[in-house]
Amino acid sequence: MTQIVIAVLANAGGVGKSTLSVHLAYEVSRHKYKVAILDLDPQRSLDVFCGLEAAEAENTTVKVLSKDFKGDWVLASAWNESRIEVCQGHPSLADIANDLVIRKRGEYTLADRLQKYPLSHDLVIIDCPATLGMLNVNALAAATHILVPIQLEMKAISGSAELVEWCINTSEELQLDPKPPILGFVPSMYDEAVAMHRQYYLQLPAIAKQLDIKLYPKIRSSNEFKNASAHGLPLHKYRTKHPACKDFKQIADDVIQLIKNK
Repeated sequence: MTQIVIAVLANAGGVGKSTLSVHLAYEVSRHKYKVAILDLDPQRSLDVFCGLEAAEAENTTVKVLSKDFKGDWVLASAWNESRIEVCQGHPSLADIANDLVIRKRGEYTLADRLQKYPLSHDLVIIDCPATLGMLNVNALAAATHILVPIQLEMKAISGSAELVEWCINTSEELQLDPKPPILGFVPSMYDEAVAMHRQYYLQLPAIAKQLDIKLYPKIRSSNEFKNASAHGLPLHKYRTKHPACKDFKQIADDVIQLIKNK
């Protein structure tokens, strides 16, 4: 059966894509599954979240998407956890994206790499950039499922509906079969003390129902996420008993079920 590949997609920056990617990876790995995180973002925020030194371009996803890739994946262990490995990002991914536009099967490059040179991991998570360009098209073509983090403000919520439409239309244009379903919306950085957050959070169930997409429990806003990432750690390792560690459990449970059913 097909390997589970989850693209974490959003069409705006600062909505919690990397936070979701690394904490989902950690939560799934606690159940003895191997997880690879692929960083397609030129800003390479995963380096910070995973406590990794910046890598040279030839040791990153730039190499994976290059024409001369022969399956020599370079993966860095995250947090000294043998079950979590990262293929790091690099600023020159922006140049690779331009090259993919004119390359034959450019939209399918990542999917082709994962098929021809498969990773041994039970789960692959793709941390995507904030713009719906060629790198995100590659993530969509490679994905078996999609997760969409949503920040609780009007622009982000309306943008999420546009993202759903983009996923549907792009999947059709690429003739993906099957089309990767959206596993769910993930409300992120929720602060109970902010009236706007409470207001928009109340609107999300109706929006998700209209789009026929699952709505996951909110991931709370906490300075401890920032503190943890400043130390290059997931919250689970930085503050083991912090209540926000549980915010990722339902998503992880669903992903683990997908792994078991593959």
